[in-house]
Amino acid sequence: MKISAENVGHVAILARLQLSEEEKTLFSRQMGEILEYVEKLKQLDTESVLPMSHAVPLQNAFREDAISAPIGVEKALSNAPDRCGNFYRVPRVIE
Repeated sequence: MKISAENVGHVAILARLQLSEEEKTLFSRQMGEILEYVEKLKQLDTESVLPMSHAVPLQNAFREDAISAPIGVEKALSNAPDRCGNFYRVPRVIE
């Protein structure tokens, strides 16, 4: 299946990405190769393969609930891009 550079450009706009023409050409070729490989995989006989949710067996990774000290406001807001006192400042979404 062929993916055009125009299709890649359209998806880039939807994803708010700025791609050069060289990148669009490169990505369209790479995506085409991926889709060709998927078509090859579709030719495999998988009738005798049982459905599974994971390729390897998993065990539950839950831990016991434990009470611990809070991390504090300063540490919680240390990476906030914008803050007002003890709160995150976010852009207004409702007028």
